[in-house]
Amino acid sequence: MINLAGKTAVVFGLANKRSIAWGIAQKLHEAGATLAICYQNERMKLEAQSLIDELPGAQGFQCDVSSDEQIEKLFVAIKEKFGKIEILVHAVAFAPAEDLRGDFINTSRDGFRVAMDVSVYSLIAVSRAAAPLMTEGGSILTLSFYASEKVVPHYNVMAVAKAGLECTVRYLAYSLGPKNIRVNAISAGPIKTLAARGVGDLGDMMRAHAERAPLHRNVDQLEVGGTALFLASDLSSAITGEIMYVDCGYNVMGY
Repeated sequence: MINLAGKTAVVFGLANKRSIAWGIAQKLHEAGATLAICYQNERMKLEAQSLIDELPGAQGFQCDVSSDEQIEKLFVAIKEKFGKIEILVHAVAFAPAEDLRGDFINTSRDGFRVAMDVSVYSLIAVSRAAAPLMTEGGSILTLSFYASEKVVPHYNVMAVAKAGLECTVRYLAYSLGPKNIRVNAISAGPIKTLAARGVGDLGDMMRAHAERAPLHRNVDQLEVGGTALFLASDLSSAITGEIMYVDCGYNVMGY
């Protein structure tokens, strides 16, 4: 059994009980980690805080990762409260709905900018803020999707963002490796999260995954959480810069 007692994890991206961040938070909490769980804004605070309250000892923080000022303010508070951290989870992605549902060739300049800023640059920004608090090394995790490699209809600009995110993981792994900070991504199969509902034909995508994956089913949040727990622990001490698939094997299939 993995024991994270005495370790502090900062988890970004909690929106509701369907959030992958929630599955990860539950698994880290079960392993004994102290949790600082972040939600985006006041509108999401009520539902997010009700979930955070289910995990004794966990604390909620508000932070919009598109704001450097809010990120800086958050990590000042994290340092004051916890001193140091060992784990950072980046479960954040966003693109305007119109740039997900239309034809990819019609992607707007602003939609592209927003998708890359919120879904990719934010990983760099929060990692830079977190690294000084990882005084004894640590683990940084983010979430990707198979559309970074192959065309998934309707995923559009978010697929480009995920490809950029995976490249960012490799460069951050190189940049932070001398500090004994590992950086990895989990490429999860489709899950009915708040963000995923913005992708057109999500139901068809999930049916196709369940039919074609070797395990003939879809993945759930807690299974992604289990992999995150492994990557957050010392059991993965030599793993960095990797994209780990948690998709019931869908990615290995040719058709």
